[in-house]
Amino acid sequence: MALTREEREQFLAEPHIAALAVDAGAGRAPLTVPIWYQYEPGGLVWILTGRDSRKNELISAAGRFSLMVERVEPTIRYVSLEGPVVGSAPATREQLHEISARYLPAEKVEAYVDFSWKEHGDTVVIRMRPERWVSSDLGSV
Repeated sequence: MALTREEREQFLAEPHIAALAVDAGAGRAPLTVPIWYQYEPGGLVWILTGRDSRKNELISAAGRFSLMVERVEPTIRYVSLEGPVVGSAPATREQLHEISARYLPAEKVEAYVDFSWKEHGDTVVIRMRPERWVSSDLGSV
């Protein structure tokens, strides 16, 4: 059964690992990779990626991307969304901290942020406005 707008936005706001998909060009399947993301109901979705990464290159060329998040317990539920990129800018340490705190145990966040900021090179924040949603909770059928 499809989720209501409130249900799908709340589910997306939870810290799931997303599968990001973006057009990879003629003769290629879409690039599909796991990624951390940030979202608050009613807002934009944002991700961090390397400035020189293939993801950033392909997203910049396509001007849009998709995310899909899922869980399997207590019921199988998923939300898939896609939309246009509405902004891209160099990432700040504060944004890296915010997204890291969403996914890591509190006692590991500072060490990860320090390591990532020093070792992963320049990163960008890419913001997407969700336009199309597909969702379901297969436990409610």
